[in-house]
Amino acid sequence: MKALTLDPHWLAALSASAEQAPLRVRVPLLWREHCIGSVEPDFLRQIDWPGADNAPVPVQPDSVAGALVWRVTGEASHSLARIAQALHVARAGRVREHWRDEQLAVCDDHGTQVATVERGVVRPLGIATQAVHLVGCAPDGRVWVQQRALDKANDPGLWDTLMGGMVSAQDSVESALQRETWEEAGLKLERLVDLHRGGQVVLRKPSSDGADAGYVVERVDWYRCTVPDGVQPLNQDGEVAQFELLAPSALARRLERNEFTTEAALILLAALGDVT
Repeated sequence: MKALTLDPHWLAALSASAEQAPLRVRVPLLWREHCIGSVEPDFLRQIDWPGADNAPVPVQPDSVAGALVWRVTGEASHSLARIAQALHVARAGRVREHWRDEQLAVCDDHGTQVATVERGVVRPLGIATQAVHLVGCAPDGRVWVQQRALDKANDPGLWDTLMGGMVSAQDSVESALQRETWEEAGLKLERLVDLHRGGQVVLRKPSSDGADAGYVVERVDWYRCTVPDGVQPLNQDGEVAQFELLAPSALARRLERNEFTTEAALILLAALGDVT
């Protein structure tokens, strides 16, 4: 495929946008010896803890080498569920708007799952997440893209790859790829040609969903395929406004106008070859 010609200043800005420091200081969120996330220092002090009388508070301030940390107590998944419910009730960090009744994996520094947590609180708690994207090209080299629904909590109205979705605690990357490709694009993987893993991008940046205390730490595995002629995506879950099939030159211009999410832009550049 012919290389995309893009403004080098825009490329530098895109790269910088994927790796940003928090807007405010954050401190580690620990469970036992594991660092499982991060929070703003006073974020968890503002919470009333509903539940049974005399039930222990599920998170406590602590000190490690003289520095403040917050430590999740007890059984990790149970305590994180209590924290999530308290945030949901308090509307802290706009959690109520992002509640999904979906459990995501909580992993230690080595990537081993130690718990699960409600999706709606991962950003305020700085818990790392995993996502999967699919780049779909037509046989003639044009690229399928989708516009995110205008009522999406994150990046409403921006453009994205053919499919992008979270990997839940119950999913593998491969099963999430299959499920999300059907839900977002109405496509079965067996109808796609030359489906293969392309690579991975990592985001570390303040949350864009309006949660003032939120921080994104996300690993995105991306795949690439050819969508055969006559096969068209059709959204199934109401989370996509529309699909378009773009020539690489048109895609490049829209990327430079910042019409795409950060992760989609990074993935599309990686998937479509060298940039000049």
